[in-house]
Amino acid sequence: MKRMMFIAAVLASLAARADLPKVIVMVDEKNLGTISTSEVESMAIEMLSEKGIETVDQTMVANNLERVQKALRGAGDNRAAAAMGREFGAEVVLIGEAVAKPNAAKIGDSNLRSYQASVTFRAIRVDNAVNIATASEKASVVAMDDVTGGSKALCEAGKKALKKVIDGLIRKWNGASISTGEAEKVNIELTVGGMDQIWKLKAMRQQLKKMKNSASSVTQKSYAQGAAVFKVVSLLPAEELAEELVMHPPEELKIQIIEIHPAAISLRVVDAPQDDDDDDDDE
Repeated sequence: MKRMMFIAAVLASLAARADLPKVIVMVDEKNLGTISTSEVESMAIEMLSEKGIETVDQTMVANNLERVQKALRGAGDNRAAAAMGREFGAEVVLIGEAVAKPNAAKIGDSNLRSYQASVTFRAIRVDNAVNIATASEKASVVAMDDVTGGSKALCEAGKKALKKVIDGLIRKWNGASISTGEAEKVNIELTVGGMDQIWKLKAMRQQLKKMKNSASSVTQKSYAQGAAVFKVVSLLPAEELAEELVMHPPEELKIQIIEIHPAAISLRVVDAPQDDDDDDDDE
């Protein structure tokens, strides 16, 4: 019995891992404002591992330090971070900034000094360069030694920020993006290729808006070079919405599934084959 329970627990753990993304961690981390360190980064790897989330080998990240630092300097550019994540086979980029500094004055007549740290994290989806979770925390500690004080402050602020951003990452990755009193809704970015004619775009948009039992809202975000992007507030998980579209395509079209993620679907439309029933009448 114990062996069976153990096997069941292992299988459940593996199933949970299959639903979680692979993450690359990149943190610009400074103690005392200038000393490079990796304490928060190491904490991030450990906390992600505890949640069953696979991370990119930090040795690979370190070997590409110059390009990683360039991505961190452009931290506001999600596309650059997403491109870096794709290169390393990650599905989410966890990008962070952490800094600790001491107060100039000592406390009273003692050798004690306070140290403040600020840590910010953003989790970015690689497939669409969208933020799916953010967190920002501060911490203050008292210590006698500068390096020790800064390190403690970084760890305290980092732990709080990481807990928030990792929990948010998991919730969003599993599709729980909107909480309602009715059915749970999921924000899904739907990319549809193969629309080389404007009537196909119109037919796809109209078909999506007809699916009242599957989607509560449909907004066309862009259309260029035969591909359209829609924002869909879905009443179904991504895989079920994709199945509905395949089963109920626009008239004269067929839909092929390219890729499905919890918050993103990629499809392609093709012309539906025409019936040849009338061909035999002339024989």
